Amino acid sequence: MSLVIRGSQDPKPLAAAVRSEVQVLDPNLPVSNIKTIGEMINERISAKRLMTYILAVFGLIALLLASVGIYGVMSYAVTQRTQEIGVRMALGAQAVDVLKLVIKNGMTMALIGVAIGLAGAYALTRLLANLLFKVAPTDLLTFALVTGALIVVALFACFIPARRATKVDPLVALRYE
Repeated sequence: MSLVIRGSQDPKPLAAAVRSEVQVLDPNLPVSNIKTIGEMINERISAKRLMTYILAVFGLIALLLASVGIYGVMSYAVTQRTQEIGVRMALGAQAVDVLKLVIKNGMTMALIGVAIGLAGAYALTRLLANLLFKVAPTDLLTFALVTGALIVVALFACFIPARRATKVDPLVALRYE
């Protein structure tokens, strides 16, 4: 049996008064597990809140892995193209041109990946619809923020190898391999 009481004061002193009134009415009736509405709500949503935190941590780990992967691929591509970059610089290419070339190649791959990911996420929203609270499965703001974050991370992951490529000495690169 449950009893819900609404009061305009602090609920703790009110609980003691209710306990004493119940004991007056029936001394054999135990009064236990007294909680405020806030405590009851927290108990009800704590499992969903924990699941949300776990999903957020997994999302951040996935973002970290994606950025490390993009960095690794771009670093490897720059290493493989060291000779080409050296020839370009020997023929007069400026550091800005090399930077643009490497970032353009990396961002092209990243944007293709983001497009495929958006399509996959949109297709899978039906499976996650029951886990969402006050958010539409195809929430435009969420899709835009996540896409923007991935693009910024990809840009930074491409920028580091691109910057390293601009420091290639044409003479060393031509003797490379």
